[in-house]
Amino acid sequence: MRLQRLRTLALTLAIVAVFSIMEARACTSIMVGRKASIDGSVMTSHTCDSHRDASTVFVVPPMKYAPGEEILLTKRVKDDSGVMERYGREPTGKIPQVTETYGYITAVYGIMNEHQLAIGESTFEGRKELQSDKGLIDCETLTRLMLERTKTARDAIRIGGALIEKYGWCDLGEALTIADTKEVWLMEIVGPGKDAVGAAWGARRVPDDHVSVVANGARIGEIDLSDSDYFMASKSVFEIAEKLGYWDPKSGQPFRFYDAYSPGSRVKVASTRREWRAFDILAPSLKLYPGSNHFPFSVKPEKPVAPEQIMEIFRDTFEGTEFDMTKNLTVTDEDGKTVKSPLANPFMPYEMNKLLKINGGWSWRGERPMARWYCMYVTVTQSRGWLPDAVGGIVWLGYGNTAMTTYVPIYAGVTDMPEDYKTDGRTTGFSRRSAWWAFNRAATLAAHRWGDMRVDVAKVRDPIQKQLLADQKAVAERASELLKESPAKARAFLTETTHAACRKATEAYWDLGDLLWTKYDEKW
Repeated sequence: MRLQRLRTLALTLAIVAVFSIMEARACTSIMVGRKASIDGSVMTSHTCDSHRDASTVFVVPPMKYAPGEEILLTKRVKDDSGVMERYGREPTGKIPQVTETYGYITAVYGIMNEHQLAIGESTFEGRKELQSDKGLIDCETLTRLMLERTKTARDAIRIGGALIEKYGWCDLGEALTIADTKEVWLMEIVGPGKDAVGAAWGARRVPDDHVSVVANGARIGEIDLSDSDYFMASKSVFEIAEKLGYWDPKSGQPFRFYDAYSPGSRVKVASTRREWRAFDILAPSLKLYPGSNHFPFSVKPEKPVAPEQIMEIFRDTFEGTEFDMTKNLTVTDEDGKTVKSPLANPFMPYEMNKLLKINGGWSWRGERPMARWYCMYVTVTQSRGWLPDAVGGIVWLGYGNTAMTTYVPIYAGVTDMPEDYKTDGRTTGFSRRSAWWAFNRAATLAAHRWGDMRVDVAKVRDPIQKQLLADQKAVAERASELLKESPAKARAFLTETTHAACRKATEAYWDLGDLLWTKYDEKW
């Protein structure tokens, strides 16, 4: 039995290693305006789909600096020095630091600051010749600069845009979804071209009663700068496109950001199908054509959207649609009926899709659902303007595969995270010191027999999630009372509430992994 367990562990780690070679930054973000949400909160979200990234979640405290101090900037680089392949950071240069910064919650990207400003992310890459090594700021750095220096989405776009124009963007095409207590925006950014310093960017606001989605494809088309309530852009956004021959103003054709800077975005099914799926779930009566490569920038949902609905969308694998990647993986049961095989799962490496003739993968013809095995973490944020910032801002964070995870609430007023959430599983390899491994191990095991094990996962996931969501009314009431008495006591209460939720979910997933190993020991 012990030998069998060792073999199973070896198999699990081998599969994780295979999964880890997936290209990073394959993320989805869904945005919800305050009049589209069930409670008036503004929401954004982010699936960090990359097993090369760190699993750590930190709280960065507010800081004060002396005039003239500088901040060292870094950018993402491949790092092979650890146990597992991962990304590291290397310095790019220094810029002046502001005299006072806000505290914020951060993982790979900055997530939310103490004023309920929240950020999601999705890479669309765009034209690779636009990337410049002369710039100092990449996407991860920009999210942190925005959170530590600004309180609102509009200011984050203005100040962040000014920083990358002055000091240079050194990244691929990126989309940031930026929310505060009143509104949510999509900001898309590309570089200025090889050896140039600067950036081109555009931003569009999601109407308050609408939802929007970005899924590794640029979504901003025409930019109407005369409508400042809904559009912002860099001064260079038209100039760079014209200079590099991406758009000719004399052609009579309107400038469209995605046509100029990311023409491949509208033909990649792996992106557009996710756009369709999010809209089709939230506004099915629109009957959007799933094969289209152009969808509305945003739509009005048919029902008010709750955070748990965004969580559910992130679990989606096209099951029940014609795009279900496992629909042809069937067996004959004891009664002679054709049923889906318990081994069929949508979380196989893309190489398996080819072997099994499944229409899945990252090619322009391939399917790519919301839920992926190589998700590092996922966030759904709520910015609730009717509550004090410390408790009004919630980061719902889940580790690992979004189809299987449980989201824990992290409040804007927390002062620290549990130690196992601050321990990077990419550095240690498999370790019980890292909470990420509790979720990732269970998810990797469950993918072996998803048809059977999904029942065991749901029995653990759903009751915990339901209770954590139900607890929020009481938490908000108690924290609001404590804030009147003592902000320090309120922050201590919110920190312990977050820690308790993390402990509950993490312990449950360690037990779940043990259960899956034990219950299905004879079925490998």
